[in-house]
Amino acid sequence: MKKAKSGLGKPRSQIAALPIRRSPTGEPELLLVTTRTTRRWIVPKGWPIKGKKNHEAAAIEAREEAGVIGKAHKKPAGRYIYWKRMSDHFVLCKVALYILDVEHRLEKWAEHNQRLSHWFTLEDAAEIVDEPGLKAAIRALELN
Repeated sequence: MKKAKSGLGKPRSQIAALPIRRSPTGEPELLLVTTRTTRRWIVPKGWPIKGKKNHEAAAIEAREEAGVIGKAHKKPAGRYIYWKRMSDHFVLCKVALYILDVEHRLEKWAEHNQRLSHWFTLEDAAEIVDEPGLKAAIRALELN
């Protein structure tokens, strides 16, 4: 499998949501979802959406992939780089992470039959994700 079709080393932009809620004890929890193919734990993410600001697109990804609705912060809480697996190559992607303060969870959503989802403490979430950059970004989160 090739590393990239073209533009090797030029990362493509992606946006992602960090869906956060508070446990009954007030501890922040992060909602992770699995990928559809390899079933690895990740945060809801995707490509920027034309006509939408990046934080708005992150909120849309969170609704479609994890079934959560909330208020997305306008400024990224972190960034990371990873190689995205495509059908016949890999693409280098730079992901901007937007905190989403979760207000509501839907009973059904676009991808509810395609992914698993689970709430994790930040410490456990950082342990279970595979991407080193995402691990570091979760560990570096500063939540009030």
